[in-house]
Amino acid sequence: MEQDYRSGSLTLAGTVAMGTGVMIGAGIFALTGQVAEFAGPLFPLAFVLAALISALSAYTYIKVSGKYPSAGGIAMILEKAYGPVTVTGGAALLMAFSMVINESLVARTFATYTLQLFDAEGMDWLVPALSIGLIVAAFLVNIAGNEVIGTLSKVAAVAKVGGILVFAAIALWASGFEYAATGSGGDDGAIGTAGGFLAGTALAILAYKGFTTITNSGSEVIDPKRNVGRAIMISLGICLLLYLLVSLAVGSSLTVEEISAARDYSLAEAARPALGNAGVWFTVVLAIVATASGVIASIFAVSRMLAMLTDMELVPHRHFGMPGRIQSHTLVYTVVLAGLLAALFDLGRIASLGAVFYLVMDIIIHWGVLRRLREDIGANPAVLVAAIALDLLALGAFMTLKAMQDPWIIVIAVGGVAATFLLEWLYLSRWRKHDPGPGPLPDEARSQAGRSDEPD
Repeated sequence: MEQDYRSGSLTLAGTVAMGTGVMIGAGIFALTGQVAEFAGPLFPLAFVLAALISALSAYTYIKVSGKYPSAGGIAMILEKAYGPVTVTGGAALLMAFSMVINESLVARTFATYTLQLFDAEGMDWLVPALSIGLIVAAFLVNIAGNEVIGTLSKVAAVAKVGGILVFAAIALWASGFEYAATGSGGDDGAIGTAGGFLAGTALAILAYKGFTTITNSGSEVIDPKRNVGRAIMISLGICLLLYLLVSLAVGSSLTVEEISAARDYSLAEAARPALGNAGVWFTVVLAIVATASGVIASIFAVSRMLAMLTDMELVPHRHFGMPGRIQSHTLVYTVVLAGLLAALFDLGRIASLGAVFYLVMDIIIHWGVLRRLREDIGANPAVLVAAIALDLLALGAFMTLKAMQDPWIIVIAVGGVAATFLLEWLYLSRWRKHDPGPGPLPDEARSQAGRSDEPD
């Protein structure tokens, strides 16, 4: 795969298209039902609060990128805040893992929506099978090269935005603009309460975290000190508008109990009252386009990030006899891990892991900037403290509620975070054979990510 990180190659419009393309579509298809099940009738407002929290989080990324525009993105911010230490590598890996988790979440969403077109009752094995099939297909597309990925992403972005607007307009019109989502999402007494609302908000944040893709492309944006921040805020605004329209459309067609019952394919179910089976077909085809393109783009982004961390010597690398460049190898690792998650966990558990990993990483970034960089970049400490507080509030509510419903997934999530930092500490302190110093700067590392790693 050829690497093409050209400085100044992304216009403001192109950057906004990239950011919204990552965020729009897959997240809303995967998460609407999950959020409604926690937040109850007010689930559209959970997407609004999630957008506010994401905007506060984006403030940190915008301020650092404005002072140090770099292709390093998350890794650059962590390295600036903490240096080449365990917390930098561990937190960067949490971000990478949350992206892999998102791939498996989107892949399973693809499977559950696709099966709405067929009578697959009693054939539960088809969900992991179709999920893994999509991940393998995305791997083959990535092997084909960047041009194929770029073309597919542009076409899919237009189809997703247009299709979602059509879906929302028809569903709202058919309902007479009357909101039907009353009741609660389940038998748990916390559902629909303030705690449940905050837990739903924690999941809704996953629908916005794609804005970090813009941060990761900082040096490729024209006039990055001005346009990175503008692109992030415009992308968040567009996504908020679309997510609010979709959630209102779903809430106008179904009660919360009905959304909860169809949580893995709630948009398809919401289209049924207005257009019958034709509405289901339309929504499923739209979901297939959104989820397939999302997995393709995400696999490329994760493999690129892991390759960069490898060249910064923050994570180990083994080629296992595979020829070619480092990113070719990390692409394989990404696909294998995403496939395992898609096979072993359902949508609810996958989303839970993603929320915990991402929010922990986000808190670490804000804390590092607050302690080490706020004066250098001119950041307002009150905004940084607010971002940390809201992240902690959402994470605490989510983990508390989830611990009552599914304690094992909390054990797995906490164990996964602890294991990530423990293994990173062991690698940096014991397994690495030499002291590499600070490693290459993120931009340099990113340009090296395509180099060969053949055995000596």
